[in-house]
Amino acid sequence: MEITMRITSVSLLCTVALFTAPALVPTQVHAQTAKPAATAHTAATHTASAHTAAAAAHIAPGGCVKPDVSAKVPALPAGSPCPKALFTVTVPPPAKVTYASPFEPDIAKWLNLEENSFTLAYVDSKIGTGELAAPHKYYTVKYTGYLPDGTIFDASAKHPETADGFNFEVGAHHVIPGWDTGFAGMHVGGKRRLFIPYPLAYGAQGQPPTIPPHTDLIFDMELVSQSDSAPAPKAAPTPPAAATPKPAMPATPPPSSATPATPPPAAAAPASTAPASTAPGTEPSEKK
Repeated sequence: MEITMRITSVSLLCTVALFTAPALVPTQVHAQTAKPAATAHTAATHTASAHTAAAAAHIAPGGCVKPDVSAKVPALPAGSPCPKALFTVTVPPPAKVTYASPFEPDIAKWLNLEENSFTLAYVDSKIGTGELAAPHKYYTVKYTGYLPDGTIFDASAKHPETADGFNFEVGAHHVIPGWDTGFAGMHVGGKRRLFIPYPLAYGAQGQPPTIPPHTDLIFDMELVSQSDSAPAPKAAPTPPAAATPKPAMPATPPPSSATPATPPPAAAAPASTAPASTAPGTEPSEKK
Protein backbone atom coordinates (compact mmCIF):
# COMPACT_ATOMS: atom_id res chain seq x y z
CA MET A 1 0.00 0.00 0.00
CA GLU A 2 1.26 3.44 -0.82
CA ILE A 3 0.62 6.15 1.72
CA THR A 4 0.94 9.83 1.00
CA MET A 5 1.28 12.57 3.55
CA ARG A 6 -0.67 15.80 3.40
CA ILE A 7 1.03 18.67 5.23
CA THR A 8 -1.24 21.60 5.88
CA SER A 9 1.07 24.01 7.70
CA VAL A 10 2.11 26.83 5.38
CA SER A 11 5.14 27.67 7.51
CA LEU A 12 6.30 24.05 7.31
CA LEU A 13 6.03 24.05 3.53
CA CYS A 14 8.23 27.12 3.33
CA THR A 15 10.75 25.53 5.67
CA VAL A 16 10.92 22.33 3.62
CA ALA A 17 11.20 24.28 0.41
CA LEU A 18 14.18 26.28 1.62
CA PHE A 19 15.80 23.32 3.45
CA THR A 20 17.54 25.56 5.93
CA ALA A 21 16.54 23.69 9.10
CA PRO A 22 18.67 20.76 10.24
CA ALA A 23 15.65 18.45 10.31
CA LEU A 24 12.04 18.58 9.20
CA VAL A 25 9.46 18.44 11.97
CA PRO A 26 5.95 17.74 10.63
CA THR A 27 3.29 19.76 12.42
CA GLN A 28 -0.03 18.42 11.19
CA VAL A 29 0.19 15.18 9.27
CA HIS A 30 -2.68 13.03 8.04
CA ALA A 31 -2.18 9.63 6.42
CA GLN A 32 -4.55 8.55 3.68
CA THR A 33 -4.62 5.78 1.11
CA ALA A 34 -3.72 6.98 -2.35
CA LYS A 35 -5.19 5.59 -5.54
CA PRO A 36 -2.73 3.80 -7.82
CA ALA A 37 -1.19 6.23 -10.22
CA ALA A 38 -1.88 5.73 -13.88
CA THR A 39 1.66 6.67 -14.80
CA ALA A 40 4.95 6.47 -13.00
CA HIS A 41 6.28 9.56 -11.29
CA THR A 42 9.87 10.54 -10.85
CA ALA A 43 10.94 12.25 -7.64
CA ALA A 44 12.64 15.53 -8.36
CA THR A 45 16.25 16.06 -7.38
CA HIS A 46 16.90 19.12 -5.28
CA THR A 47 19.88 21.12 -6.56
CA ALA A 48 21.36 24.33 -5.17
CA SER A 49 24.24 26.53 -6.21
CA ALA A 50 26.91 24.78 -4.15
CA HIS A 51 25.67 21.20 -4.05
CA THR A 52 23.63 18.53 -5.78
CA ALA A 53 21.56 16.34 -3.49
CA ALA A 54 20.72 12.78 -4.45
CA ALA A 55 17.15 12.04 -5.49
CA ALA A 56 15.17 10.51 -2.66
CA ALA A 57 13.76 7.74 -4.81
CA HIS A 58 12.68 6.99 -8.35
CA ILE A 59 9.27 5.36 -8.49
CA ALA A 60 9.17 2.55 -11.03
CA PRO A 61 6.19 0.79 -12.58
CA GLY A 62 4.52 -1.53 -10.10
CA GLY A 63 4.99 0.81 -7.16
CA CYS A 64 8.59 -0.15 -6.44
CA VAL A 65 11.10 2.62 -5.83
CA LYS A 66 14.80 2.70 -6.60
CA PRO A 67 16.68 4.54 -3.87
CA ASP A 68 19.95 6.08 -5.00
CA VAL A 69 22.41 4.18 -2.76
CA SER A 70 25.75 2.48 -3.21
CA ALA A 71 26.12 -1.24 -3.75
CA LYS A 72 28.33 -1.19 -0.64
CA VAL A 73 25.20 -1.00 1.50
CA PRO A 74 24.66 -4.62 2.63
CA ALA A 75 22.17 -6.54 0.54
CA LEU A 76 18.84 -7.50 2.07
CA PRO A 77 18.06 -11.17 2.71
CA ALA A 78 17.15 -13.21 -0.34
CA GLY A 79 13.44 -13.09 -1.08
CA SER A 80 12.93 -9.61 0.36
CA PRO A 81 10.39 -7.51 -1.58
CA CYS A 82 11.33 -4.43 -3.54
CA PRO A 83 11.42 -1.06 -1.75
CA LYS A 84 8.05 0.67 -1.60
CA ALA A 85 7.09 4.26 -0.89
CA LEU A 86 5.70 4.82 2.58
CA PHE A 87 4.79 8.35 1.55
CA THR A 88 5.88 11.09 -0.86
CA VAL A 89 5.90 14.80 -0.10
CA THR A 90 5.75 17.35 -2.92
CA VAL A 91 6.62 20.89 -1.95
CA PRO A 92 5.58 23.73 -4.27
CA PRO A 93 7.93 26.70 -4.42
CA PRO A 94 7.05 29.56 -2.07
CA ALA A 95 7.50 32.02 -4.95
CA LYS A 96 7.79 32.00 -8.71
CA VAL A 97 10.33 33.63 -10.98
CA THR A 98 8.25 35.54 -13.53
CA TYR A 99 11.18 36.71 -15.62
CA ALA A 100 14.86 35.75 -15.96
CA SER A 101 17.30 37.27 -18.39
CA PRO A 102 19.55 35.03 -20.52
CA PHE A 103 22.34 35.82 -18.07
CA GLU A 104 20.44 34.08 -15.24
CA PRO A 105 18.85 30.99 -16.78
CA ASP A 106 19.09 28.96 -13.54
CA ILE A 107 17.99 31.66 -11.12
CA ALA A 108 14.94 29.68 -9.93
CA LYS A 109 17.10 26.66 -9.15
CA TRP A 110 19.73 28.81 -7.45
CA LEU A 111 17.06 30.42 -5.23
CA ASN A 112 15.45 27.06 -4.44
CA LEU A 113 12.24 28.16 -6.13
CA GLU A 114 11.55 24.87 -7.88
CA GLU A 115 8.99 22.26 -6.95
CA ASN A 116 10.62 19.47 -4.98
CA SER A 117 9.55 15.96 -4.00
CA PHE A 118 11.02 13.41 -1.66
CA THR A 119 9.97 9.88 -0.70
CA LEU A 120 10.35 7.84 2.45
CA ALA A 121 10.84 4.28 1.18
CA TYR A 122 10.97 1.01 3.07
CA VAL A 123 11.50 -2.74 2.74
CA ASP A 124 10.11 -5.17 5.30
CA SER A 125 12.76 -7.90 5.38
CA LYS A 126 11.01 -9.72 8.24
CA ILE A 127 7.34 -9.52 9.22
CA GLY A 128 6.92 -9.43 12.97
CA THR A 129 4.45 -11.63 14.80
CA GLY A 130 3.73 -9.16 17.60
CA GLU A 131 1.23 -6.37 17.85
CA LEU A 132 0.94 -3.65 15.23
CA ALA A 133 3.11 -0.60 15.81
CA ALA A 134 0.88 2.09 17.30
CA PRO A 135 1.32 5.88 17.55
CA HIS A 136 2.22 7.66 20.78
CA LYS A 137 3.95 4.59 22.20
CA TYR A 138 7.44 4.07 23.51
CA TYR A 139 9.41 1.99 21.04
CA THR A 140 12.50 -0.07 21.72
CA VAL A 141 14.46 -0.55 18.51
CA LYS A 142 17.79 -1.92 17.36
CA TYR A 143 19.30 -0.05 14.43
CA THR A 144 22.27 0.31 12.10
CA GLY A 145 22.65 3.55 10.15
CA TYR A 146 24.41 3.84 6.77
CA LEU A 147 25.50 6.73 4.62
CA PRO A 148 24.68 6.35 0.90
CA ASP A 149 28.24 5.13 0.23
CA GLY A 150 27.77 2.21 2.65
CA THR A 151 29.64 3.70 5.61
CA ILE A 152 28.15 2.75 9.00
CA PHE A 153 27.88 6.01 10.94
CA ASP A 154 26.03 4.67 13.98
CA ALA A 155 24.49 1.51 15.45
CA SER A 156 22.73 0.63 18.68
CA ALA A 157 25.18 -2.25 19.18
CA LYS A 158 28.06 0.25 19.37
CA HIS A 159 26.85 1.68 22.69
CA PRO A 160 26.59 -0.41 25.88
CA GLU A 161 23.52 1.51 27.04
CA THR A 162 21.61 0.68 23.80
CA ALA A 163 22.96 -2.81 23.12
CA ASP A 164 19.50 -4.24 23.93
CA GLY A 165 17.70 -1.47 22.07
CA PHE A 166 17.24 2.30 21.89
CA ASN A 167 14.10 3.70 23.58
CA PHE A 168 12.15 6.71 22.35
CA GLU A 169 8.62 8.07 22.30
CA VAL A 170 7.37 7.92 18.74
CA GLY A 171 5.81 11.11 17.42
CA ALA A 172 7.29 13.29 20.16
CA HIS A 173 9.93 14.85 17.85
CA HIS A 174 12.77 13.42 19.93
CA VAL A 175 14.26 11.72 16.88
CA ILE A 176 14.54 12.56 13.18
CA PRO A 177 11.19 12.76 11.34
CA GLY A 178 12.04 9.67 9.29
CA TRP A 179 11.95 7.67 12.50
CA ASP A 180 8.80 9.31 13.84
CA THR A 181 6.95 8.34 10.64
CA GLY A 182 8.84 5.26 9.46
CA PHE A 183 7.30 2.45 11.52
CA ALA A 184 3.75 2.56 10.14
CA GLY A 185 2.50 -0.92 9.32
CA MET A 186 5.26 -2.75 11.22
CA HIS A 187 4.66 -5.43 13.80
CA VAL A 188 6.71 -5.99 16.94
CA GLY A 189 9.52 -8.38 16.12
CA GLY A 190 9.71 -7.18 12.52
CA LYS A 191 12.72 -5.85 10.65
CA ARG A 192 12.60 -2.99 8.16
CA ARG A 193 15.06 -1.03 6.05
CA LEU A 194 14.26 2.68 5.80
CA PHE A 195 15.50 4.92 2.99
CA ILE A 196 15.22 8.38 4.56
CA PRO A 197 15.69 11.48 2.37
CA TYR A 198 17.68 14.27 3.94
CA PRO A 199 14.66 16.57 4.59
CA LEU A 200 13.40 13.83 6.93
CA ALA A 201 16.87 13.21 8.39
CA TYR A 202 19.32 15.98 9.34
CA GLY A 203 18.32 18.44 6.65
CA ALA A 204 20.47 20.70 4.54
CA GLN A 205 23.01 21.26 7.32
CA GLY A 206 23.62 17.63 8.25
CA GLN A 207 25.72 16.85 11.31
CA PRO A 208 29.31 17.34 10.16
CA PRO A 209 31.70 15.68 10.22
CA THR A 210 29.73 12.45 10.70
CA ILE A 211 26.83 13.29 8.38
CA PRO A 212 27.56 15.69 5.50
CA PRO A 213 24.99 18.30 4.41
CA HIS A 214 22.13 17.12 2.17
CA THR A 215 22.73 13.44 2.98
CA ASP A 216 20.09 10.74 2.60
CA LEU A 217 20.33 7.95 5.20
CA ILE A 218 19.62 4.22 5.27
CA PHE A 219 18.59 2.49 8.49
CA ASP A 220 18.15 -1.20 9.23
CA MET A 221 15.60 -1.29 12.04
CA GLU A 222 14.22 -3.99 14.33
CA LEU A 223 11.15 -3.17 16.40
CA VAL A 224 11.92 -5.02 19.63
CA SER A 225 8.94 -3.88 21.70
CA GLN A 226 6.46 -1.09 22.38
CA SER A 227 4.84 0.07 25.60
CA ASP A 228 2.53 2.76 26.96
CA SER A 229 5.19 4.18 29.26
CA ALA A 230 8.91 4.66 29.15
CA PRO A 231 10.85 1.52 30.05
CA ALA A 232 12.46 1.60 33.46
CA PRO A 233 16.15 2.45 33.30
CA LYS A 234 18.48 -0.45 33.75
CA ALA A 235 20.05 -0.87 37.16
CA ALA A 236 23.72 -0.09 37.31
CA PRO A 237 25.84 -3.23 37.35
CA THR A 238 27.07 -4.33 40.76
CA PRO A 239 30.78 -3.65 41.07
CA PRO A 240 32.92 -6.72 41.82
CA ALA A 241 33.83 -7.32 45.44
CA ALA A 242 37.15 -5.85 46.42
CA ALA A 243 39.92 -8.37 47.02
CA THR A 244 41.08 -8.82 50.64
CA PRO A 245 44.31 -6.84 50.99
CA LYS A 246 47.42 -8.72 52.07
CA PRO A 247 48.84 -7.74 55.48
CA ALA A 248 51.46 -5.06 55.23
CA MET A 249 55.03 -6.16 55.62
CA PRO A 250 56.84 -4.62 58.65
CA ALA A 251 59.18 -1.79 57.86
CA THR A 252 62.09 -3.54 59.68
CA PRO A 253 62.09 -7.31 59.44
CA PRO A 254 62.57 -9.21 62.72
CA PRO A 255 66.07 -10.69 63.41
CA SER A 256 66.64 -14.01 61.76
CA SER A 257 67.95 -15.66 64.97
CA ALA A 258 67.31 -15.38 68.67
CA THR A 259 70.85 -14.23 69.43
CA PRO A 260 70.63 -11.70 72.28
CA ALA A 261 71.95 -8.26 71.64
CA THR A 262 74.49 -8.59 74.58
CA PRO A 263 76.18 -11.98 74.85
CA PRO A 264 76.20 -13.50 78.40
CA PRO A 265 79.48 -13.27 80.39
CA ALA A 266 81.89 -16.16 80.03
CA ALA A 267 81.72 -18.82 82.75
CA ALA A 268 84.27 -18.31 85.66
CA ALA A 269 87.16 -20.77 85.78
CA PRO A 270 87.13 -23.15 88.84
CA ALA A 271 89.49 -22.35 91.77
CA SER A 272 92.89 -24.09 91.75
CA THR A 273 93.45 -26.87 94.41
CA ALA A 274 97.15 -27.40 93.74
CA PRO A 275 99.53 -26.76 96.71
CA ALA A 276 101.46 -23.59 96.80
CA SER A 277 104.89 -23.91 95.44
CA THR A 278 108.00 -23.47 97.67
CA ALA A 279 110.27 -20.71 96.95
CA PRO A 280 113.48 -21.88 95.37
CA GLY A 281 116.38 -22.56 97.80
CA THR A 282 114.12 -23.22 100.74
CA GLU A 283 113.61 -26.74 101.99
CA PRO A 284 110.48 -27.71 103.71
CA SER A 285 110.75 -28.06 107.47
CA GLU A 286 110.56 -31.52 109.00
CA LYS A 287 108.01 -32.41 111.58
CA LYS A 288 109.23 -33.40 114.80
